[in-house]
Order: sequence, then structure tokens, then C-alpha cells
Amino acid sequence: MRWSATYIPTLRERQSEAELISHQYLLRGGYIRRLASGVYLYLPLMQRVIDKFANIVREEMNRAGALEITMSVLCPAELWQETGRFATVGKEQMRMHDRHEKEMVLCGTHEETVTDLVRGEIRSYKQLPLNLYQIQVKFRDEIRPRFGLMRGREFLMKDAYTFDADEESFANSYQAMVDAYFRIFERAGISVEKVESDTGAMGGKAAHEFMLLVDTNAGEETIIVSTAGNYAANVEKATFADATGIEPESKLHATEVVDTPNAATIEEVSACLNVPAHKLVKTLIFIADEQPVAALIRGDRDLNEVKLKNALGCIELEMATPDQIQNHTGGPLGFSGPIGLNNVRIIVDPMVTTLTNFVVGANAHEKHIINVNYERDFNADEVVDITRASAGDKSPIDGAPLTEKSGIEVGNTFMLGTKYSSSLGATFLDKNGKEQPIIMGSYGVGITRTVQAVIEKYHDDAGIIWPKAIAPYHVHLIPMNIDKGEQGPVAETLYRGLTERGIEVLFDDRRERAGVKLNDADLLGLPLRIVIGDKSLAEGKIEAKLRSSNAVERIAVDTAVDEIVTLLETAP
Repeated sequence: MRWSATYIPTLRERQSEAELISHQYLLRGGYIRRLASGVYLYLPLMQRVIDKFANIVREEMNRAGALEITMSVLCPAELWQETGRFATVGKEQMRMHDRHEKEMVLCGTHEETVTDLVRGEIRSYKQLPLNLYQIQVKFRDEIRPRFGLMRGREFLMKDAYTFDADEESFANSYQAMVDAYFRIFERAGISVEKVESDTGAMGGKAAHEFMLLVDTNAGEETIIVSTAGNYAANVEKATFADATGIEPESKLHATEVVDTPNAATIEEVSACLNVPAHKLVKTLIFIADEQPVAALIRGDRDLNEVKLKNALGCIELEMATPDQIQNHTGGPLGFSGPIGLNNVRIIVDPMVTTLTNFVVGANAHEKHIINVNYERDFNADEVVDITRASAGDKSPIDGAPLTEKSGIEVGNTFMLGTKYSSSLGATFLDKNGKEQPIIMGSYGVGITRTVQAVIEKYHDDAGIIWPKAIAPYHVHLIPMNIDKGEQGPVAETLYRGLTERGIEVLFDDRRERAGVKLNDADLLGLPLRIVIGDKSLAEGKIEAKLRSSNAVERIAVDTAVDEIVTLLETAP
């Protein structure tokens, strides 16, 4: 493709709307343009990248036995009401009414739609297993769209759905998708980590995420990983074994209300009472679906709000305001405690139940209670793990130390079980003629999200470094001055020769300054750059440089096509 025949509106200046380097380079490289908040247009270069990655996904889905279909983005709300997700998904679900006042939704995922499809068609176990997938536009009305394609309102996604008659068959279907995912990302030039994750609004028995680990601030997810390599989970899901080794005291002391002037935080109370942070218990007041909740964790630990929300089974969970805290506890912010709470649901982390003679807030200004003990002085409505796992904890598998890494989710798999088939009546007759709900799985790959995530992983200070498999073109051919001497004719000859060999070439035929062309080449990030200039031509040579390397090679003009093809094979 000649530059003059395509559309690549590169930009020189940093774009204020972009926080991430990957978003910057997509805008400056002329790959995308913003239409509205969280909504982007894909320009020619980006379309080629998307098509290449989507084709990898398509090939591996087909290889795994999945069948491609296309489902409507628009869906009747009544399907979502049948499964209960219309109420639980929240405001991220885009909703509307058509001209007949029929309520509709724009799908962020298609479990309801695909289950509705099969419930009218699958009648017997002989029709199972079945795997259907699509590559389709999705909509989620993010409250704060940011990071370009990483968290937009409109995005392109591959979603697949498996249907099985029994657990053994489902296990095979699930593993086939996991294997396909590893092949997809390997072919795209990235390495991913499979981690346990929270099922969230999707529901089901269990879930996994496929994470691209990065060292930049694009790592929106924290991954807890065992140094032994046998445990990995999203921090929202991660469990752990406590590494502090706190021993309970043999004697339980009487409680006492003490003054703690100017001490409201854990650090301040710890210093005031001369007690270690792990002997303090934080009582955090939340409003869950308009009802007050007290969540108790050890003072040296952090709360995991996802675990708390799952334990409560609520739709909305927010920290209580100072006025709400005063109203429900009788005391001010910073001095809440579980003793004497009325009409407040109390959730206690197991780590609190093993403590003895600990400190809690007294629900009174600048006062705490010491020598508090669980069950003797207060009880919980539920004891459940609500503590965030952290680096330094021990693996729940073998006690090996845990570390934290940053990752970008590029794929996910969900063991849905019969959540959707039961609620929508998608059943079949088993071998004994008995009606059973279909066992389902759901599997997503973020097409546009992955493309941007790749840039976050592979870039330098000058621009993108595309893996060869999804680069928009393989070779960036640059005559420094196309109208001077033999540069134009040599470039034309190379362009034809490489194209005939099946090499995708971006031929920079612009009448632009050499510096502009070279800067654009670094920004665009194609795997191999070929520069034609007078100095090298005087020696019968041209210059070749892999984008992933600083080394420049001089190759003979007469054998350039063969040497470029060989050199391109070494590009990552």
C-alpha cells in the first residue's frame, strides 16, 4: 500500500485526552479517532490490525470446534428480566424503548440471547455438545470511560458459548477453550497468565481471566501469584494463608472503654494505645442496597469490597457517609465498633475471630474499647473471608510466598453451570428420557482491548513495536527523497518484488522531509524498516532495521528482496 493511497493522519503533539502510552500512540499514529466519550473510530491501519487479530481468534475457535454465528446487538429486555440480570447488571447496561415502547437493551454480553436461541432448538442429548461463537460489537455504558479502547463504551469482542449434557463433557469443552486461548495469544505475540477470577454479574460456579502482565500504569488489575508458580488469582478472588503467625492470648480480659484523643485512624489509635495494628479491628460501615452493614477486618489488613459484595449478595455497595454512620452507629466516623450495634448486619472476617483482647471503636467520639473478644462481646451475622490478599501472604496451596503483579485482562472464561439454562428453560432429554437443564460455559476475548494491550506491552519512547502477526504491514519502505537519483526507481522495484512475494508493504511515497518519515516509521511500529538513501545507494546498498532492534544492516540492492524476506522471518 502506498502512503499516498491510504489514510494515516499522524500527529506530532501529545494528546491531552490520553493517559496511557498505548492510547497516545494509537491517536498519534493515526490508528483511531475519538467520536464521543468511550467511542472510537477505527482508521485503516487499525482496521488491518483488528482484522488480523480477529482472524487468529476465528481460526483457533474453528479449530476448537466452535461454530461462528452473529447475534443481534439489540435484545428484548424481557430476556434479561427472565434471568434476573436486568436488575443486577446495573447502569452499565444500555437501555432504551423502541417506537412501540417495548424495552430493549444493547448487549454487553449475549448469554440471554444465545440461550434463547438454543432453548427452542436443542431437544436431545444427541445434539450436544455444541459451541457457538461470534465476533461482534458490544456496548457497556461505563460511568467513566478511559484509557482509549481499554475501557470504552463500544468495543469489539469474541464471545463463545458451550452447551453440554453432563459435567464430564463440559470439563472437556471448557479445557478446549482454555487451550484455544493460549494458542490465540501466543500467535498474536503475547504471553498471558491464566488466573482465578470473580464471576461478577455473569454468575456461575467459577471463572478465569487471561492476563497480559505489564510494567506500566495500564495494569488495571492486580494479580496475586505464588512464587512457587502453582497459584494465580485476581486480587478480587485471591485467598491466602496468613503469614503473621499471631498466637491467641491464654487469658481473656474484661472490656474497658478508653479515651483516644485525636486518634481515629489505625495508625493513630495504635500509637495512642501502644498496641500493634493487628490487635485493632476496623469496623467499616457500608450501605448495601440501602441497608447498613458493618464489615470487620483486622487493623493491619485491607478490605476486599468484591468479596464483601459477594458475601452480601447485594447489587449496590457504597461506603456510608459520615451522617449515615452517625445515624446507624450513634457515633462519628473513625470510631465505629460492633458492640451495641442495632439493626446493622455484621460481617466478620475469619482473621478477626482468632484474635483475643483486641481493640474496637466505641461508637463514641474519641473513644475505643479494649480487650474485646469475638462471641463473648459481640457476634456476627456471617463469618466470611473479606480480606484482601497481599504480597507477603502465603499461598493457599502450599504456603509459598505470594507476590503482586499488574495485568490487563484480555480474555475470560466462565463456568456458568445451569444459571441461564434453568432460568430460561433451556432443557434437553438425557439418555434416560429425563429433562435436564443444559450445562453452559461462556468465553470472551476482547478484540480491540487486546490490540491496545499489546502496545502497552511492546513500545518504546518513539512509538509502537508491533508483533509481526498483527502488525498492519510487515515492511515500512522509505525512500528518503523519492524524486532524487535512483531512490524512486529502486523503491518501486523493491515494492513490486516484495509484494509479489506476499510481503505486506507500506510504501512511504510522500514528498516529506526524511526526519518526518523516520519519526512516523518509529511511531507506526511496523516490524521491519527499509531506508533508501543516496549514501547507501552509492555503495549499492540499502538499510534495513527491525523495529525491535537498534541494529542497522546494510544489504545489497541486487539481493534485497531475498534478504528482506529472510530478515523479516527473524522479527518477533
